[in-house]
Amino acid sequence: MNFGKLNIPEIMAPSDPNLASEFYDRLVEMINEFDDDLDETEEVGMRLVSFGQTIQFHVHDLGYYNPSLIRFYGQKEDGSYIELIQHVSQISFLLMAVKRLNPEEPKRKIGFDTDED
Repeated sequence: MNFGKLNIPEIMAPSDPNLASEFYDRLVEMINEFDDDLDETEEVGMRLVSFGQTIQFHVHDLGYYNPSLIRFYGQKEDGSYIELIQHVSQISFLLMAVKRLNPEEPKRKIGFDTDED
């Protein structure tokens, strides 16, 4: 008897809500919702306060490295580029509207490039 090839559906493992990739998805959604309320002269900025120091920067993109690291890419007002790598349990920041660094370029949404997994 020839039963042919069995069509067994692929079973997806349940997602782990504590993975950095899951935090990344939620952060991207929240940042883009914030950006949707800004006008064309503004973009999303972020302010971090740690150890008595404050860093403010323009958010260019986010990334992640599973299981627990989130990466923030951006640029400070002086033009220098920064990257913050943070454990998901320590994420705390203030989103803010800042004047766009390059208003002649089209605004783009955060998070459309996937990062390492």
